[in-house]
Formats: sequence, structure tokens, C-alpha cells
Amino acid sequence: MKIIFMGTPDFAVPSLKAITASRHEIVGIVTSPDKPAGRGQIIHATPVKSFARELSIPIFQPESLKAPEFLNQLLNLKAAIMIVVAFRILPDEVLTIPPKGAINLHASLLPKYRGAAPINWALINGESETGVTIFQIRPQVDTGEILWQERVPIAVEDTFGSLHDRLAKIGATALVKVLDQIERGEIYPVLQNHSAATLAPKIYPQLGEINWANSAHSIKGLIHGLSPNPGAYTFFEGKRIKILSAEWSDEIFKQFPGTVTVWDKQRLGIQTGQGILYPRELQWEGKKILPVAEFLKGFKAGRGARFPS
Repeated sequence: MKIIFMGTPDFAVPSLKAITASRHEIVGIVTSPDKPAGRGQIIHATPVKSFARELSIPIFQPESLKAPEFLNQLLNLKAAIMIVVAFRILPDEVLTIPPKGAINLHASLLPKYRGAAPINWALINGESETGVTIFQIRPQVDTGEILWQERVPIAVEDTFGSLHDRLAKIGATALVKVLDQIERGEIYPVLQNHSAATLAPKIYPQLGEINWANSAHSIKGLIHGLSPNPGAYTFFEGKRIKILSAEWSDEIFKQFPGTVTVWDKQRLGIQTGQGILYPRELQWEGKKILPVAEFLKGFKAGRGARFPS
């Protein structure tokens, strides 16, 4: 089939690679406009565009998805279907162009975690499994008929970064299978149970400030759900410390939340509202990420020190 591929971030790149390696033909790639980033505000191409430069496929970066010129460009591609992976909400003018409509790869088991940050919220909420869903795009976000689902267990050590990469690869493989089924007429859409829907709203940096009065289990979920970026963080003597990974236990030391209860050459244990959190990787603001044993060489506060809640 002839396909228009739409996507922007790293999560979309494995899908683009998988489809270009399949027998299906991508006739156009749509991604977001280049934007300035970093301290120098240097213009950067999206990850999808960076990969697509290696391909002899037209790339489109419209500011408006409703612009007549862009709509005409899509029509002229004469694609049978659109594949959307981590892109923007598509207006009706775009959805109605390909005869087979548009399908989306989403990193959750819909109807759970509809929205912009399903991987983050699955980890933050302490889920034991997640997955990928491929569904038919409808006007209301993430509500279309399910074409494929695959369950994926969440490991104790998983962070957003590791789970993101695993789901991107699993989803890419699934997309090719679904395209083959659509082409053969062997796909059987299933309606979502809308009453079971949960939301996964966009993540903002301020969400990352750790409240030590919460349980160690929930703080560990926050840390892993925001790692590596934007990151969960705390402060010590006015300096920000990001925690990138952690373990926890239900030990009881009867100290105020935020108090250092375990401190030796290998371990840093912090009292929470329920249990002890043991950071494994930490980062002073502006410095490199360190394993806890290396971090402790420069952190001389010792047992009894306290992080603010």
C-alpha cells in the first residue's frame, strides 16, 4: 500500500524504519517544523526528519494542517492510508483524504491512558504492565476502534527512557503486521470501552518536585516515570538534585519525611511518609549523572540531614 507517514519525536523513528523496510511504500513524510532548542537556540530538525533525510521521500513540515497548499500536496500523493505516530491532532480535512483513513500507534492499552504522556503516567502510577495499541483515528482523541493490542510487562527497574525505547520497537513491528492485515482485508476493529478510559495529560517540569511525605513506592514511580527528562528532583542547601532511578523498602525508622536515615559508602536512604527511598542515580544541577556510591563521595551531610518536603 501507499502510505503517508506522520510523526515527530524519537518514538516515531522505529516505526518509520520498519515500514520503509517492508513491502509497503511511504510516499510522503509529515513532521513538525524545525524549532530552536538549547541555550544557543540552534535550529534542530525533528528526529523523524533527521532519519528521513536518508530516504528519497518527500518531507512536509506544515505550520497549519489545514493550509490549502498542504492539503493539495497530500491529495496528490494518492496514498491509501495514513500512519500517525506521536504527531498532532489531525483535522477532518486531513483524515478524509486517504480512502482507508488514518491509524495511530499509541503507547498504552487503550482506553487506559489516553493523552500525550501514557508511558510517563503508567510508571508514575505504579502499573505492572502497559502495552501498545494501534487504532483507527476518529475526531475525538484516542477514542477510535482498536485494530491491535500487545501487552508489555513493566520491569521494576524500568524508567521512562527504557520503556519508551522498548514500546517504540514493539509498536513498529506491530504496525507492519497491521498494514499487512489491512491490505488483505483481514482486520477486525473492536470498539473501545469508553467507560474504562483514563487520562495521561502532558507532563510539566514542576510535577517532578518530590514531596517526601508521600510513600516511598509512589516517589519511586515518580522518579522512574520522569527519568531521564524532565526528571524528579529535590533540594539540599538550596541546590537542586535530580534523582534518575531508585529502589524502595517498607522499613520504618520513625523520622520526619525527607530525613537521611541510611548513609554509608554505598547507600543513601531517605525517610518518606511510608517507607525508605534508596536513590541509585543522582545528579547535581549542571553536573553529570552519578551512581549513588560516587555521589556520596561529594555529599557529606550524613545521617540526620533533611531534604525539604
